[in-house]
Amino acid sequence: MNHEFQNCIGANIRSLSRVVDNYYRSCLRAFDITENQMTILFTLSKMGKIEQGKVGDSLALERSTVSRNIKLLEKKEFITRTSSYRPEIELSTKGQKLVVALIPEWKKVMDDLTNKIGTESVSMIQELERKLR
Repeated sequence: MNHEFQNCIGANIRSLSRVVDNYYRSCLRAFDITENQMTILFTLSKMGKIEQGKVGDSLALERSTVSRNIKLLEKKEFITRTSSYRPEIELSTKGQKLVVALIPEWKKVMDDLTNKIGTESVSMIQELERKLR
């Protein structure tokens, strides 16, 4: 196969990720958190108390990214972390309240993006992720 750089799958996906991240950044600015931190908070909301390393596994995030964001979220008192060899983390009461406040904003971004690309494209993105994992 003859490939051209402008058709590079990795470059295209990273570019798409930056565009989508900008949508989320606009709504997260008021909450002083990043997209990765929001994703971690949502994951903890769904999974409850979990081993810190499993968060990265479930989100396909590098260990250093998870560790850095966990420290920041802990400093802001959105999560608590055990001091065991394999620490477990969970949402604090403050973190639970933040998740409740974030959900409507997240839904607005999801609605906006879905309206722009269509539900079929959303399904295709999910299928692509499933195939590549």
